[in-house]
Amino acid sequence: MTRVKRGTIAHKKREKVLKKTKGYKWGRKTKERAAKEALLHAESRMFKGRKEKKRNYRTLWQTQLNAAVRPFEISYSKFIDGLKKKNIEMDRKVLATIANKYPEAFTEIVKIVKK
Repeated sequence: MTRVKRGTIAHKKREKVLKKTKGYKWGRKTKERAAKEALLHAESRMFKGRKEKKRNYRTLWQTQLNAAVRPFEISYSKFIDGLKKKNIEMDRKVLATIANKYPEAFTEIVKIVKK
């Protein structure tokens, strides 16, 4: 029977784990067992973090829109309600961008909503 050397596959497997933990603190970037443990926690939180990021941005856009419509003596909720009643289908991200970068255009949108 011929001799089978298995070192290369095991080495590649370890290197893959350590490559993912590059930049981690202390022994979690160099020691295989600590790196595996760190990845177990990190990868479980990655999914949750991506979902939270979407929530956080939506909250930011709502706050920006509220601040942008207050000078026109209208609340955020009334502004969104007015948009829906006038069938203006723009999402909060686009509206917040318009409010920040193009205040003249946003003023026109608010005037249409207030009518």
